[in-house]
Amino acid sequence: MYQSTIAVVAAANYGLTGTKFCRKYDSGSERGTHMKRYLAELIGMFVLVFGGCGAAVLAGDKIGFAGVAFAFGFSLLAMVYAIGPVSGCHINPAVTLGLLLSGKFEAKYAPGYILAQIAGGIIAAGVLLIVAGGTSAGYDPSVAGFAANGYGAHSPGGYNLIAAFVAEVVLTFFLVFTVLGSTDIKAPVGFAGIPIGIVLVLIHLVGIPVTNTSVNPARSIGPALFVGGWALGQLWLFIVAPLIGAAIASAIYAMVRSEPMITARVAEAALPSEQIERAR
Repeated sequence: MYQSTIAVVAAANYGLTGTKFCRKYDSGSERGTHMKRYLAELIGMFVLVFGGCGAAVLAGDKIGFAGVAFAFGFSLLAMVYAIGPVSGCHINPAVTLGLLLSGKFEAKYAPGYILAQIAGGIIAAGVLLIVAGGTSAGYDPSVAGFAANGYGAHSPGGYNLIAAFVAEVVLTFFLVFTVLGSTDIKAPVGFAGIPIGIVLVLIHLVGIPVTNTSVNPARSIGPALFVGGWALGQLWLFIVAPLIGAAIASAIYAMVRSEPMITARVAEAALPSEQIERAR
């Protein structure tokens, strides 16, 4: 009886909700499920910003661009496995948009996901600022830059607005297309986190000299709020360009995707048979 119940729940989680399986929630348990997803996104975003931006702010002069790139990639890879089965590990409004436009994400969750992602990024940036300011010399984010994204005079390599915009669109396309493909129903089970983490490393290796690499509006908003001034003035690019890149990735993925589609949350979870085995 217990295994039968687990089987029904696992099958429902995997989208097998036609005539064979059915799952019903009362309003209270459904709200609880929503909040778990939102909390997972907030935590995941906190880890990404504190881990990636933290590496840049606290250790950038020691580990260089490559070290920062790996910090972002490893943070995302870890979170795919840690929170993927709960929320799908979007931790990026551009990824949420790409999954939504591709039909791999439920629209009712989108506002909560995006708010949680932004909140997680802001909280992480605030905590990071406390740590960065813990030396005798102190830390002024408006002077040091605080890993904020920028172009022109605020680009690490002096790249102009057009170069920055194109780079952010293309690199976000890389990320979102990889997420969509790695969570395709025909993709190898249990491996989604690896290509997603690796592509974020690649993206940062290319993008850090251009913009400090955003490809994630929530990652950009947190540091920009504490830097103020120029960072807030240039923030629009790091919101608009990633969303355009995500939309392009969704449109191209639609030409190659497999059917039936499954959500990222389902693709990043254990198989129903594995869930039953663990529940014994």
